[in-house]
Amino acid sequence: MAGCFSFTESRNWCYRSTFKRAGLRSSLTDLGDGTVIHCWVPKNRDGSCPDLLLIHGLGVNALWQWGDVVGHFSSHFNVYVPDLLFFGDSFTTRSERSESFQAMCIMRVVEAHSVKRMSVVGVSYGGFVGYSMAAQYTEAVERLVICCAAVCMEDRDLKDGVFRISDVEEAAEILVPQTPDRLRELMGFALYRAPLLKLIPSCLLNDFIQVMCADYVEEKKDLIRAIPRDRKISEIPRITQPTLIVWGDHDQVFPLELGHRLKRHIGDNAEMLVIKDAGHALNVEKPGEFCTLLKYFLTGDPLSFPHKVRENEGSNC
Repeated sequence: MAGCFSFTESRNWCYRSTFKRAGLRSSLTDLGDGTVIHCWVPKNRDGSCPDLLLIHGLGVNALWQWGDVVGHFSSHFNVYVPDLLFFGDSFTTRSERSESFQAMCIMRVVEAHSVKRMSVVGVSYGGFVGYSMAAQYTEAVERLVICCAAVCMEDRDLKDGVFRISDVEEAAEILVPQTPDRLRELMGFALYRAPLLKLIPSCLLNDFIQVMCADYVEEKKDLIRAIPRDRKISEIPRITQPTLIVWGDHDQVFPLELGHRLKRHIGDNAEMLVIKDAGHALNVEKPGEFCTLLKYFLTGDPLSFPHKVRENEGSNC
């Protein structure tokens, strides 16, 4: 109801304050083709620091995906955190819904901010977009981190029973929740140790839906529908950049085998690390471990991280 306190808006305000304390500012870039991208960018870019792009997944905007960890990276990198199309203040009047189009839009934004080379971290759907960026812009993307993103899924995986939800329309209803029960279902899928979801008041869930999920509903569902459409491993390009694949051992959205499949597809340029007792939202459930592993990989520490990853590849760390 208008005029009532909104927990979600309050949380948005807290996250915005966190981003500002991390040295970031809000920026809108009009790409001139009916597309506008919102991105958090450095207030004062340090030319001596590397550039880092953080790409969120479905369900939330950039603030909610990265608010708890952005401060861990801003002291080491020039951090750029965009809202993907149809999240936050990003939108397009164009009809494209592929991760390839998302990648092209994000690339145009960072180029507008004079970024020429960067590392990219993508979580879930953001991993699809990050992989597409690495494939399309090989000179611009130096290193890539893919977190729980089934880039090597195929359209046949749905009917072959690889996923718990085998119907795309059902998945879209869950991933773009419009009722408290659907939001509880999404939380149950995303978290390994979900709270007692039935005890969460529906008024809080309705508030979240109204603020975060009520806009661009069909457009977001179209993004989900586009992921498996005619997707075949043989047509997925092999990237050459050093790549870290991070997965939760209890991921119920994208099964762990799809992480191993991606590792095999990329080959020797990729390392894989499985985080124990974590689900799909591993950056929420294990933020400290998540940030530590990423910083080791992204800063190229030759002594500690590569050795640790090779010892734990495909196992629990």
